[in-house]
Amino acid sequence: MTKADIVSEIAKSTGVEKVQVMAIVEAFMDSVKGSLENGQNVYLRGFGSFIIKKRAEKVARNISKNTTITIPEHNIPAFKPAKSFATKIK
Repeated sequence: MTKADIVSEIAKSTGVEKVQVMAIVEAFMDSVKGSLENGQNVYLRGFGSFIIKKRAEKVARNISKNTTITIPEHNIPAFKPAKSFATKIK
């Protein structure tokens, strides 16, 4: 499902114009991105959480050059579904 599909479904079920729904979806995504950039997790009860995971420093190999490199510690965004949501997916 794409963003356009989500916008179409929301517009159809609520009767709101697609342009307005697209603006709302974009604002939601910007809000989630902004919160994660500021180090704050986003919790949506019954749906899931957008969280920041810390990846530890690790040593990796560059096979083509036969060398080792160190990948520094870094943070990545992740989504953790709520239990009630995850059990419905099975």
